Amino acid sequence: MPAMPEPAVASDPDPHGESRVDRAWAILHGRVRYGVKSRVWRLRLYGLLAVQAGIAAALAWFVGFQFLDNPAPVLAPTTAVGIVAASMGSRLRRTVELLVGVVLGLAVGDTLMPLFGIGAWQTGVVVVLAIIVAVLLKGGGSLLTQAGGTAVLIATLEPPVRDLSVPRFVDAAVGGLIGLAVGLLVVPIHPQRTVQRLAEPVLDPAIAALHDLAAALGRRDLGEARRSLEALRGLSPRLTALDEGLDAAQEVVRLAPLRWRERPSLAFYTGAVRHMERSLHSCRSIARRLTKALRDGEPIPAEFSAALDLLASSVQTLRCAIRTREDPGEARQQILAAVDLIGKAQGDAASDPTRPHTHRLGYSGMIAAGEFRTAAHDLLIASGLDADRAAELVRRPPNPGDWD
Repeated sequence: MPAMPEPAVASDPDPHGESRVDRAWAILHGRVRYGVKSRVWRLRLYGLLAVQAGIAAALAWFVGFQFLDNPAPVLAPTTAVGIVAASMGSRLRRTVELLVGVVLGLAVGDTLMPLFGIGAWQTGVVVVLAIIVAVLLKGGGSLLTQAGGTAVLIATLEPPVRDLSVPRFVDAAVGGLIGLAVGLLVVPIHPQRTVQRLAEPVLDPAIAALHDLAAALGRRDLGEARRSLEALRGLSPRLTALDEGLDAAQEVVRLAPLRWRERPSLAFYTGAVRHMERSLHSCRSIARRLTKALRDGEPIPAEFSAALDLLASSVQTLRCAIRTREDPGEARQQILAAVDLIGKAQGDAASDPTRPHTHRLGYSGMIAAGEFRTAAHDLLIASGLDADRAAELVRRPPNPGDWD
């Protein structure tokens, strides 16, 4: 630990005060840059959804007013916007859940409100019963939310007239279909670009966290290793958003005629991204085990740190190769060289199979080495190798002739 600096003489300028200002300004500047970058990213990702929602709401209101003779078409634009807002997941499933939820809310509300009238306790009873019916039908979150929300609308905004139930359902059904049509036919999302934008905030921090973890292992810095582990754990919400984006992209190329020509390229791209995502789960396990190894004082050879650095570099190399559809040979070389370093970190096995192996790693280190090979296996599959070939390569030292 470095010695504490001596206090400055009163006549000298206070460098520490100046450094604090500079440091505070640098932190503020970094946070502002991060905030601006984050909001620009969100605008690029969700800007099209805002346009889709606006178009769908306008069309749904127009159709409800002009063709359904509804002077106040509330459910049509509401349902249309709900469908568009669900576009980062499975639209068809959520569309069905939303429409079934509307039906349940309408049925329960129009059945009970003429009997009990409008009031506070009536509204509560209607919502409880609507959600109970949705639960009995094994509905998901969208169905439960829509059933309860529609019941509230019927109980508070609409008069308790039974004869209006069919027009209300038609109003909501038309809105749902319009929302689906706008998202799939009029202005469908660009699937590969959407997935790429969702993958950026996952891969960039993961690569940085792996490099930081490698440096922490070299210095045996437990605090830095823990921060790297927390950084990898903090990616869970982004991984969930990426999963939903992959589902939405695949649905768009399956259903949207304007995107049919992108099916082959998207199939390769989403497959590669999914395997890279799986490798990150293994990387999180690696970080957890290595942090425990540091805490328990286990030996961690320098080869392990170098292997992590090389694996992080291979993720970046592979990412660029997938994006540009170039040969991933360089990424495969880096992955298998990292696996070779892990083999050296583990140590040689005993020549006699009846004798225990000689390891250079402790208990947690050996588990981390196994997770490392799993991550390498997923990355090799992401590079275009089949699972059997990738498994064969991670079990033996790299041979450049095998990477072609």
